[in-house]
Amino acid sequence: MTAPIRVLVADDEKNLRELLVRELGRKGHVVAGVADGRAALERLRDEIPDVLLLDMKMPNVEGIEVLRELQDAADAPQVIVMTGFQDVSTAVEAMKLGAYDYLTKPARMEELDILVRKAAEKGRLMRQNVVMRAQLDEPGYQGIITGSPRMEEVLRLVDRVAPTDSSVLVLGKSGTGKELVARAIHDRSPRAQQAFVPIHCGALAREVLESELFGHEKGAFTGAVATKPGLIELADGGTLFLDEIGEMEPESQVKLLRVLESHAFFRVGGTRRRTVDMRLVAATNRDLAEAIKTGGFRQDLFYRINTITITLPPLSERREDIRRLVEHFLEQNATYGRKRLSDAAMECVERYDWPGNVRELQHAVQRALILSQGDQVQPADLPDEVRGGPTPSGSRTGSLEDMERQHIITTLRNVGGHRAKAATVLGIDPKTLYRKIQAYGISPDLQ
Repeated sequence: MTAPIRVLVADDEKNLRELLVRELGRKGHVVAGVADGRAALERLRDEIPDVLLLDMKMPNVEGIEVLRELQDAADAPQVIVMTGFQDVSTAVEAMKLGAYDYLTKPARMEELDILVRKAAEKGRLMRQNVVMRAQLDEPGYQGIITGSPRMEEVLRLVDRVAPTDSSVLVLGKSGTGKELVARAIHDRSPRAQQAFVPIHCGALAREVLESELFGHEKGAFTGAVATKPGLIELADGGTLFLDEIGEMEPESQVKLLRVLESHAFFRVGGTRRRTVDMRLVAATNRDLAEAIKTGGFRQDLFYRINTITITLPPLSERREDIRRLVEHFLEQNATYGRKRLSDAAMECVERYDWPGNVRELQHAVQRALILSQGDQVQPADLPDEVRGGPTPSGSRTGSLEDMERQHIITTLRNVGGHRAKAATVLGIDPKTLYRKIQAYGISPDLQ
């Protein structure tokens, strides 16, 4: 069932305001009214409607000033401007400031109802587009490439749990395809037409993570120049994927637990309680049972996210997939040239253990395509560890990127794979470290 459209009417003419509230309510909308621009702004700080009917001429704060206040807000309502015949030029200015449309008084109720519904639909599509753009920017694979009995067993389990609303915990080492499995669960669920919203819990500092998850109000902290909805809000009706949930700080774990128990939350700096209907899929490469013993992970949260567990095998336990994955990545990176691996290079690839799993293989193939000079990828085009030894004397020396990659690997080993600690040691932001790990195909599980 479609949720009713929430409308706020801002007009200082009492009779007209009450008429609009009453008649739009009869059309099935949830409608409230305020008498001036200042009251409208105060109401908007507590609750964001889908549509704002805004009179241009009001005491205290005029309609055009309200529009200017809303111009930079990430979750501003769609605004329909109401004006007199003599004020059409003001309406044109309002359109330049982002108003959806305008109408002149007196408005016919049928016309207004149609306009409200169209404006609300535009707002809904814009919110979906925000999520879709975020998804397009995320790195990932186009499909699950497998013929392995172990992975086919995983896919059968995905098909069984997808139609339910149960929370799912996906376990597996870095690079095994946990997000890909999470997307498969979403795509096969009744929520498939709604948003799939992923976030990496280990790539952000706690304060930033909470702002991303819960959203924040304007002025909640330094730099919060506009109200911003969180990813939990964007996942309403769909699926929230928390990647590497084992790296979430205990304070954030408590807040997440409250959301899962009450289906409600507050934005950072906000006082309005917001409800949400979402499915949670979480993933980790860590031993959460051990983390519970050491106090690093809450047991009650573990029970909440662990209704169904799906464990992904490392690539070393599905070696029959290596060759088909190589062919897939060669096709995926055909812009670097349509090449194939020589027999000797394929032998190196199939012999290597791939501690970084599918992601490491993907980056190794891409790197080899870039470096290779003939029609075939040769062993010398592969990373040192894949071909089984250091670069021979007299051949191509390591690049600055190779040295940076090795330095990150060494640091991760020294801190037991903890990315936040590694970022501190390296003197870079955790998000920057995460991007480098992705770019270099590095796994924190490298021993």
